[in-house]
Order: sequence, then C-alpha cells, then structure tokens
Amino acid sequence: MLTLTERRGRRRWGRRLTTALLAVTVVATAPAVARAESNGGVRVMPLGDSITEGTQVPGGYRIGLWQRLAAGRYTIDFVGSQYNGPGSLGDHDHEGHPGWRIDQIDANINGWLRTSNPRTVLLHIGTNDVLQNYNVSGAPQRLSTLIDHITAAVPNADVFVATIIPLSNSGQESAARTFNAAIPGIVQSKANSGKHVHLVDMHSKLTTGDLIDGIHPTANGYDKMAAAWYAALQSVPGSIGQGPGTSPSPSPSPSASPSASPSPSPSVSPSPSGGSGACRVSATVNAWNNGLTEQIAVTNTGSSTVNGWSLTFTLPSGQTITNGWNAAYSPSSGQVTATNVGYNGTMAPGSTTEIGFQATHTGNAAKPTAFALNGNPCTVA
Repeated sequence: MLTLTERRGRRRWGRRLTTALLAVTVVATAPAVARAESNGGVRVMPLGDSITEGTQVPGGYRIGLWQRLAAGRYTIDFVGSQYNGPGSLGDHDHEGHPGWRIDQIDANINGWLRTSNPRTVLLHIGTNDVLQNYNVSGAPQRLSTLIDHITAAVPNADVFVATIIPLSNSGQESAARTFNAAIPGIVQSKANSGKHVHLVDMHSKLTTGDLIDGIHPTANGYDKMAAAWYAALQSVPGSIGQGPGTSPSPSPSPSASPSASPSPSPSVSPSPSGGSGACRVSATVNAWNNGLTEQIAVTNTGSSTVNGWSLTFTLPSGQTITNGWNAAYSPSSGQVTATNVGYNGTMAPGSTTEIGFQATHTGNAAKPTAFALNGNPCTVA
C-alpha cells in the first residue's frame, strides 16, 4: 500500500505529464506562421477583399499577374500581411481580406502601409459594400477617403484603382454599376491634384460567365483580371520598375503627409513629333441609363517610337464627355482629339497606352468606329 506522501507525489507527476502532453499537442497542431517573402524587388501591394485573396481559386489574379511579370523579367515583391496561393505563385504575400468593406480596409490601411511601404498599390474594393447593402450611396465617398489616406501615407506610390467586377444578381449588379460610375471622376480628381492615382476598368474585362459562384471569378476570370492589371502597370513607367535588364525603381520612403513633393498635375505635351503613327486601337464601353465609361487601348504597331501623340475619333451623336483620364480631351463632343499628358507622351514600338473617359448619352452608347494617331488611321480591333 502506498503512503499518503507517495500518492500525492504520483498525482503531482500525473498532472505534470498531462500538462506536458497538452503542450506537445498544442505545438503540434498550431498552424505554421507564414513568413513574408521578399526578393528585393519593387514592392507591390495587392489590396482588397476576397477577390484579392483569391476565394474559390487560392491566389486569384495574383497567379497570372506574377507569371506575366516574371515572363516580362520584372523583379517584383508582393507585400502585405496575408499569405496564400499555390506553388505557381512565386510570391504569396497580399492584403486581401475576405468579406471586408471599404471602411474596414480604411481602418487598417495606415498600419499596413507603414509595415509594407509599397511602391505600387492595386486596389479592388467595394464589392462587399454592395453585397452587404452597406450605405451603398456613401461608398464612393468612402473610397475617395481611402485613396486620400493611401496617397497621404505613401505619396510617391502609384495607386491603381479598379472598378469592381460584375455580380450575377441583377439588383446587386445595378448597385455595382452605380458605384463604378463614380470611380473615374474620383480618380481624375486625385490625378488633377497631383496624386499618382490611375483608373483600371476591371468591370468591362469580365462577364458573369467568368464567375464561379456569382461573385468570385473562375480561374479564367481571375486571369482576365491579371491581364488588366498587367496592362495598367505597364502603362505607368516605374510602377513595376524600368523593365528587363534594368534595376527596379526603389520603393519610396513613407511619409505622414502628402506634402512630400508630389508630382505636378499632368500637363499636355507640346506638338507631337516622331514615329510613324502606325497603330491599333481597341475600345470597351460600359454603359448604364444615360451614362457610360469608355476605355481605349492604343498600341504603337510601328517600328519607331512616338514622342508626343494625339488620338482623334468621332463620338456618336448624343454623347458628351464629362471627364477623362490619361489624356486631355477637346472638344467634349463631335470629333474629339485626345492628347497625351506629361507622363505618357512616349509610345515605344509594341507598347500599349490606355486612356479613357466618362460621358453622358441620350440613348446611343456605341463606341467610335474609327481612330487616327497623329493623323494616321489606326486598325480597330
């Protein structure tokens, strides 16, 4: 028979063994903490909700975007506090938060930017404001405020703001279109004040046939998003470095205020010169009620660089431009000339420049049928 002292000793030993086993179990089952991946490249922050995270297709558009960047020999470092995606995605860091609205992203943005200090930000946000019916009429102002906070924290960063992709539910899609219609004006107002903010017309790149569940894209849909991001990045010099064979642009130092010498407002370049003017143009229209946005991609198909350009086209009857981006437009109706602004006046052979505008219409939302670059007719794709 054991003495009282021996029984107490065994009970203490048993409790210690149980505690030790539980500790081993917790350590064994605790998820591994992902470490940020960094290759010293240009820091790019994919920012948004589940569509940035890649719900349904882990990694989402970041897979195709990474592959295109790698094929183009750009050295890029995706940054963010989140981490996911397959092995085919060379860098898994991002700032995509499933279910989050604009205000939730805004509440955390300063901390993320201080930590990651991105050179470039890819922003696709607003879908959950629509899905949750969260003061949708106020969503454009919330987006504008978020952009202001981003540009204040990293004033030298290029911020690409995308319209949100389509939704299968007709009522939600209508709300999404109304929200999207406000984005070009928001972006243009920021650019006019000297901020490095650019519009990406993502909505027109996908259809509801590209959605796997009515909200999130299929793998092919995500790849369409990747192509749109890549084209936008290539159109803004420095946003992903200087291209093959050169050193990447250094990421900017963070700043607490937008007073850190932002670039001046875009200015129209003087008379076009150089280049043969050979070109190809594709145009995409996103129309609603009595308004529309039109995204125009101009490719230099000639063998020499175009230094300074103007693109002429005729708007269908009843259309009037109310604002535009990446070009100066004059007049606002009839035969229009879009002239390059200060940062996109050079078009190398094979390069593509994207411009666009918002317009009202009286029922005819068609796109122009002919374009000419520096007076030379373009092929219309």
